[in-house]
Amino acid sequence: MRYIILGTAGHIDHGKSSLVKALTGVDPDRLKEEKERGITIDIGFADLRYPESGLSVGIVDVPGHEKLISNMLAGAGGIDMVMLVIAADEGIMPQSREHLAICNMLKIKAGLIAVTKTDLVESDWLDMVMDETKGFVRGTFLEGAPIVPVSSGTGEGLDLLKKEIREIALNVPPKTSDGLFRLPVDRVFTLKGFGTVITGTAVSGTVSIEDPLEILPGHIKTKVRGLHSHGKPIQTAYAGQRVAINLQAVEREDLRRGAAAVSPAGFQLSKTMDVFIELFSGAPELKSRSLVHFYTGTSETVARVILYEEERLKPGESCYGQLRLKEPVVVVSGDRYIIRRFSPLETLGGGEILDPSPLRRRRKDGFDDLKVIYHGSLDQKISLKVQKSGINGISSGAIKGWIKADAGSIQDSIDRLRDSGEIIQHEDILLHKKSFDLFQSRVSELVGDFHKKNPLKPGMPKEEVRNWLKLDPGLFNFILSGLHGISVEKNLIRRAEFKIALSNSEEAYKTKILDLLGKGGFQPPLKSEMSAALGVEQRQILDILNILSKEGSVVRINESLYLSRSAYDNMLSSLSAFFDGNPELTVAEFRDMLNTTRKYALPFLEYLDSSKITFRAGDVRKLLFKPGKSG
Repeated sequence: MRYIILGTAGHIDHGKSSLVKALTGVDPDRLKEEKERGITIDIGFADLRYPESGLSVGIVDVPGHEKLISNMLAGAGGIDMVMLVIAADEGIMPQSREHLAICNMLKIKAGLIAVTKTDLVESDWLDMVMDETKGFVRGTFLEGAPIVPVSSGTGEGLDLLKKEIREIALNVPPKTSDGLFRLPVDRVFTLKGFGTVITGTAVSGTVSIEDPLEILPGHIKTKVRGLHSHGKPIQTAYAGQRVAINLQAVEREDLRRGAAAVSPAGFQLSKTMDVFIELFSGAPELKSRSLVHFYTGTSETVARVILYEEERLKPGESCYGQLRLKEPVVVVSGDRYIIRRFSPLETLGGGEILDPSPLRRRRKDGFDDLKVIYHGSLDQKISLKVQKSGINGISSGAIKGWIKADAGSIQDSIDRLRDSGEIIQHEDILLHKKSFDLFQSRVSELVGDFHKKNPLKPGMPKEEVRNWLKLDPGLFNFILSGLHGISVEKNLIRRAEFKIALSNSEEAYKTKILDLLGKGGFQPPLKSEMSAALGVEQRQILDILNILSKEGSVVRINESLYLSRSAYDNMLSSLSAFFDGNPELTVAEFRDMLNTTRKYALPFLEYLDSSKITFRAGDVRKLLFKPGKSG
């Protein structure tokens, strides 16, 4: 089934709701007050089906009164085509103009015009209104669209109108069901025996019974308990459908119009967004930092406008800017929005949301990136977003919740960028080549600076580098593996060309340390004692000991205790000989064997235990692995 949403538009009392009822048999005015007063106050819904064409046209009927524009905008957000309704007895009226301008700004691509109440006028008057209507829509998306005279009272023209709706709907590109689910909420209510129900137009993705959902803002986790579309139960809802969702374990009081039901963890809330701003030709001038009313989808909040290129925007002009919202909304790059004057209320214009999660910007930074997002290809937009995500990268899932495009096209774009080498992928994380090169430069600079300050250390600890760059361990190790001119050895990072070069004095200390350890045998001086004996700081002693340990000249027992290689090999030989005739070894026996003291015997045994040569069983040691001389 093909699902298309048609929205009505037009001045109050031009017969929009009556026409919807005549077309579908459903009265979209559901409120008691609407029926009593004979005007539409809130958005209403009906559907027009064409079974032979596999087409379902959901109809959103909006109020026409100037004071109810906010309700009109809540209904207009998800429509694919519009039916502009103009009464033959009144012709073009103020909300005819405002509604058409709004639909034009929302970039609705298709529609038609219904001239209603034809039974109330003479034929020559009707001809005049038809001509006036053609001129009225000239230069808009409705230029050249069918203009159908119709009477809801007599039924004249209804069949032709249905036919024209079908023909247009069949040529409207449907919303994508290939992607993350998103439904801006336009109604919330409770049903006895069912609980909380939300309704809206699904603008992307699909959802089925028992699927998890997240309601934003509020981060309410729930499940789909039931689904209905135009009063009929369904198992799965698709993008483009009017949907009622029965939610599991959610209170009515926690929800409101303007919330969004979305795939869990798929979308981010936005309070700051970079945008393209366009003013209507008849709108008042807009100053930078002005407060406005902001509308997108079914959301409405207050925003402060920051103009990037101008201090003032004149009627009919456009520029790049930023909107800073009072309350967060769920939007993606490519969504359209409308702004209205803060006071008095007047529709100013609108535009396109470019980046719902922008970085901080200064005027001198320029706006080339925004031009790419506004005019560029999908590949260019995704490449730019990945680049702006920096060294930490961005997940492909986050990209799908950032931009309005079907999931298949997004994945194809990612594949092309990866194959060309423009982006690098680790699991689900995307990293731009420029960020990778910057990482290479930063690590090389950081490690090089470490070498200068610590010429006797073999390298910089990996964890210290990772903490400095604040990177996820998996991503960090992946990036490290691809760096040029950087060597990674166990937990150390060094420049590939770096070698420890000892000065003459350090070479002398190296010889003296070896001499002290050699003379000490199994009672070697501790690190602190060597420092005192040689008159050198412990830090420098440690650096030289680390070099000797790496060379194999000494063995590190613990932080303070080191053995000469010859003493260590003798210890292994003595241990092996002892276990040839004995099944177990006490601390006292080991002490006597080495002719040392308990102060040294215990740490030696603990080292042997940690090296899996011996293991402790109560108060004795047993041989785990028979050692030979170490290499």
